[in-house]
Amino acid sequence: MKADFYKYQALGNDMIVIDPTSFDFVLTPATIRLICNRHFGAGADGICYGPLPDAEHPHKLRFFNPDGSEAGKSGNGLRIFARYLWDQGYVSSQNFEIWMNGTAIKTTIEDKAARTIAMTIGRLSFFSRDIPAGGPEREVVEETMFFDGNNYLVTAVTIGNPHCVIFVNQPSATLAKTMGPVIEVDSRFPKRTNVQFARALDRHAIEIEIWERGAGYTLASGTSASAAAGAAIKTGRCDSPVEVRMPGGAVRVAIDENWQVTLTGNVEAVCEGRFATDMVERFGL
Repeated sequence: MKADFYKYQALGNDMIVIDPTSFDFVLTPATIRLICNRHFGAGADGICYGPLPDAEHPHKLRFFNPDGSEAGKSGNGLRIFARYLWDQGYVSSQNFEIWMNGTAIKTTIEDKAARTIAMTIGRLSFFSRDIPAGGPEREVVEETMFFDGNNYLVTAVTIGNPHCVIFVNQPSATLAKTMGPVIEVDSRFPKRTNVQFARALDRHAIEIEIWERGAGYTLASGTSASAAAGAAIKTGRCDSPVEVRMPGGAVRVAIDENWQVTLTGNVEAVCEGRFATDMVERFGL
């Protein structure tokens, strides 16, 4: 039975692509957790599963977090999947679409090696019903929220998955790892939330530290970068385009007047191979 995999990284956010045509096993939550485990599996921040068979949408993707849950959207995962489609010859044009959760993601390969990829990944919304966020319907912009003994000014936003952006004087990995897991599961975010601690550097640059829903502390995230850039523009700290600097590297986020986001960043191939018999015997357990 076939059990192939392909590994890529986007700004240190490493992910495994599993293609149904070369993988004969069911991706259960337990199997996903095993594959992503850095001690007992191949190790990854998530799994891109596709292209899925669909006559209308030939480049269809599902994305899974390392805890086995399915993500609404993943900016880095989409770029990685686009690079895989290019590498395997599924696409020949530099412009094509990827389908994820019923949405068409317009994709542009910007160089011959397909190391730089631009994508229109969706529209930002700050409305509580869209995010979702608890309380009356409103835009959640610089709203004071109390978490674990601390008051924070929160801007909440969605781009197909929920985000909580907090501007601070000094973002740090320690802050993300300490407060991120508290905010992620706060009852005001009924579907949990991604968390970004951000600082504006100038009118076109910010830096962020990330706690990712279902993944934990993360070196980089495309949707987190998009959400934080949108929050910086919404609160008057920045203008589009915004360079978003993360521990794993930087991406460019351009946002138009309708809050549509175009995300541009790098992708690199890491390795490809086949899961060994010992590993395969544990799939689905």
